[in-house]
Amino acid sequence: MNFSAWSINRPLPAILLFILLGIVGLVGFQQLAVSRFPDIAFPGITVTVAQPSATPAQLETEVTRKVEDSIATLPGIKNLVSTVVEGRSTTFVEFRIGKDLNEALDEVRDAVTRVRTDLPQDVEEPIVAKIDVVGGTLVTYAVAADSMAEDELSWFVDNDVTKAMFGVPGVGQVTRAGGIDREVQVDLRPGVLQAYGITAGQLSQQLAESQLERSGGRATWGSSEQAIRAVGTVASAQDLRAFPIRIADGRQVPLSALADVSDGHEERRQVALLDGKPVVAFAITRTRGSSEIEVGAGVEAAVRQLEADHPGVKITPVFSAVQEVQASYTSSMTMLWEGALLAVIVVWFFLRDWRSTWISAVALPLSIIPTFGVMWLFGFSLNMVTLLALAVVVGILVDDAIVEVENIDRHLAMGKPPKQAATEAADEIGLAVIATSATLAAVFVPVAFMPGVAGKFFLEFGWTAATAVLFSLLVARLLTPMMAAYQLKAKAHPEKEDGPVMRWYLGWVEWALAHRFLTLLAAFLMFVGSLGIAAMIPATFIPGSDLGRSNLSLELPPGARLQQTVDVAERARKLLSDIPELKQAYATVGGVVDFGDPNVSGIADVRKVVMVLDWGLEDGRDRSQKELEREVRERLAVIPGVRQRFISSEPGEQMQVVLAGNDPQALYSAAQSLDRELRGIQAWARSVPPPRCCGPSW
Repeated sequence: MNFSAWSINRPLPAILLFILLGIVGLVGFQQLAVSRFPDIAFPGITVTVAQPSATPAQLETEVTRKVEDSIATLPGIKNLVSTVVEGRSTTFVEFRIGKDLNEALDEVRDAVTRVRTDLPQDVEEPIVAKIDVVGGTLVTYAVAADSMAEDELSWFVDNDVTKAMFGVPGVGQVTRAGGIDREVQVDLRPGVLQAYGITAGQLSQQLAESQLERSGGRATWGSSEQAIRAVGTVASAQDLRAFPIRIADGRQVPLSALADVSDGHEERRQVALLDGKPVVAFAITRTRGSSEIEVGAGVEAAVRQLEADHPGVKITPVFSAVQEVQASYTSSMTMLWEGALLAVIVVWFFLRDWRSTWISAVALPLSIIPTFGVMWLFGFSLNMVTLLALAVVVGILVDDAIVEVENIDRHLAMGKPPKQAATEAADEIGLAVIATSATLAAVFVPVAFMPGVAGKFFLEFGWTAATAVLFSLLVARLLTPMMAAYQLKAKAHPEKEDGPVMRWYLGWVEWALAHRFLTLLAAFLMFVGSLGIAAMIPATFIPGSDLGRSNLSLELPPGARLQQTVDVAERARKLLSDIPELKQAYATVGGVVDFGDPNVSGIADVRKVVMVLDWGLEDGRDRSQKELEREVRERLAVIPGVRQRFISSEPGEQMQVVLAGNDPQALYSAAQSLDRELRGIQAWARSVPPPRCCGPSW
């Protein structure tokens, strides 16, 4: 069937079709989330088992090994990594790409259930969870209030701020950094316990019974029914002091006679520092599929509302990835508009007819706008990859329309009326146009099926580019001939003498046809030379960018206490404070470790620090982020006993080498040897200074 002739004879269905596609595309564009990179769903599951006060060695033997042995029997596992700290064992299970995440979650949960009875009785219920929150920390704020104590401010963040943030659509997690948690402490008196003949275990059991609520059945009161609860709780520390404790001879004594009861806070295990001052901060991460710009704007509005509702509270932004996402989106859209405008200008320069230019240029919006609708239906987002795909094909989208218009113009020059010229020209060139677009689609579609991590990123690239090309084919076969038939005017084109550029070009064509062997040889040499040059170009997954922000990780040797880590973080800040480009330094000690590493994310460790160094916008300084990071390494090299590294926020810029074995000394020797070998690589040696300390205990 000749679709072009059908569209020319019946223009209304084609017009209505593209109006419908345009509406769907515009609606889809409004619904598309905006993010920096596509939301990548890796099949990863975490298993967390907590046993309060258990040592890492005890957890490794009694918990971690049993959990790992059970999970290791599952099919499709790529990596199995466990991190053990005091009181907690976390196992990260990474399945191979293509594994269904929900199926993997069920399999891991069943594997943990099989060994649940073999674990110690005092372990808490294992938590098996998939990683749903993507993109890392989106925004971080520091909260200050002169009228609130530290415990009150911490509760304000945990209660008021958290409730307000979860009211913002797209917020996936709210994490507090710094501050303290309330704790009623009961300090036993061993001599008094011995005198009364009661053990610490018996007293602890009775205290546990002091916070019980049980169902008491139902009671009928007149014409209504009411539930009865047996309440046995204490409301305050003062009530707890008076709580009666049963002793061996049957008497009861108040708890205050056996222990000192104080209403305080639990042991501090994390600290947040903003330019050296302790703060209570909170970080926001978004859910999968949500727009980073919309979530950031919603969080900002919620923060301003909190400040209005609580006049004594000041909430200061510490870190935000929204600006860079907005800048990336704006620049990509600008590039898309510029590409479309330049394509139209080039078309007009060669056609020199505003009607022909208009008909050809219509193919751009009518190809791109419906593509937004398909992206929305596929669950894609407006990110660097999809916008790059549209920018790559923006010049290709008018190719089919130009071919159609040029051939119709040639038939008009023969003296044919516009409708006949459009029908015959479209039929004449139709197969070539379809073949051209099908070839381009055949190039882009396989990109969407690339395996591995790269395939996860370029899935959206391939489908977006191929969809836009196919829509341009639909425009060229339905709309372009129909518009030409009703808008172009019949005219005779007199034969004109070729200009100097055309004569020069035709001369080279004739020479190439007369010297075919030399032409093929030159093409072959150019091809070989291009391959040689390509081998000299550095290869990377995604080009590095200057974000104006560096994430610095500092790690002290095992056994370091929280205050020692805080002192090191403050010393590091002072060493960097006179760098002119440094705008702000935010540090978290303990709490969250290495947010760039999914294997250990969220594991509390008081000997580790993550510092966020704000360098400001790239155009506001003379040195690049890489140069500044190099100076940071040199300055911090004077701190003994600290391992430093920068955590990359770019995908594909991290490499991990894991050494495994049962002999710690052999592992240490192998690690030292590998470290020397790696530093022998020229690029590595330039970017990473040698460590100032490493002891066998590491």
